[in-house]
Amino acid sequence: MKKTTPMVHRVPLTEARTNLGQIVRRAHLNNECFILEKNGIPIAGIMDIDDMEDWLELQDPEMQEQIAEGYKEYRQGTSRPLDDFLTELHASDDTEKAKTQS
Repeated sequence: MKKTTPMVHRVPLTEARTNLGQIVRRAHLNNECFILEKNGIPIAGIMDIDDMEDWLELQDPEMQEQIAEGYKEYRQGTSRPLDDFLTELHASDDTEKAKTQS
């Protein structure tokens, strides 16, 4: 499923307080972001949790290196085919399950 670019809204804190449920629902369902302002100064933001988790992952230098390496391998044509990766992933899951059941 393709993610759309989020629409960003600036909302006074008092309005956000009154309409918090609606704002959270719109952030989650419509991929909208909200910048909460106090006296015209941005103080906080509300976004969907998936976007937040993506943002947090990108703050990790190791994750940034892994993403860059993956793009490099993809461009060079040296990345593994998806079917091979999934087979390996499922095999390691099965191995872990067997270890925990022993």
